[in-house]
Amino acid sequence: MEALQKLQRFLNSPLTQIGKVVDFNFLTEKLLALDFTANNTALRPETLNNERLFALWIEEQLANNNAKYGIGGYNEHRTIYSLSNHFDAEGEPRRLHLGIDIWAPAETPIYNFYDATVHSFAFNDNFGDYGATIILQYQLADLTLYALYGHLSLASLNGLHEGKFIPAGKQFATFGIAAENGHWPPHLHFQLMFDMQGMKGDYPGVCQFSKRADFLTNCPDPALILKYNFASALPLNR
Repeated sequence: MEALQKLQRFLNSPLTQIGKVVDFNFLTEKLLALDFTANNTALRPETLNNERLFALWIEEQLANNNAKYGIGGYNEHRTIYSLSNHFDAEGEPRRLHLGIDIWAPAETPIYNFYDATVHSFAFNDNFGDYGATIILQYQLADLTLYALYGHLSLASLNGLHEGKFIPAGKQFATFGIAAENGHWPPHLHFQLMFDMQGMKGDYPGVCQFSKRADFLTNCPDPALILKYNFASALPLNR
């Protein structure tokens, strides 16, 4: 059985209980869909290329829409990665986003959605990179699944070791400030992988468009875990 089918079967079982990744009340709180493709004409290049102005822009969008979190990005071809040569590659730059981003203030708590162990962690300290990063390993019946949590606070790495058990429901990390998260406005990059392909503390969160099919096969939509009603997320006013 394909890995995605195994994941869907596990998640659809009435015996499976998947917890939250961040605090969110569907009844009283709003999500704001943030689009970082070329269609988003509200985000000017002069704003995108200034770390402080970009963070202020995110904060203003959330405040103006009375939304607790901005969210989106899976399988999104993004123009924002032109701001860093970290995403440039010879012949074809990386622009296709493989996770879901959740935008909120620094120190926002992050919770483990299911029992897991620490696969690996690192401080990927390049401009535009993940910054502080934790990868957890999950055993979901007969399926091994990995989740990458990127753009964390450095303090989130304290006390970790490979193989450490992280129980379901435990707060284990927080959103990082720009100096700790790769110089981005505070947010969580949440990504799922079936195969780590030998990597530790890191896995591509953005790929070349020509490699889209292979990467999306290995990186299923994190909405399967988040369970948010993305269709009801407020669209960004342009």
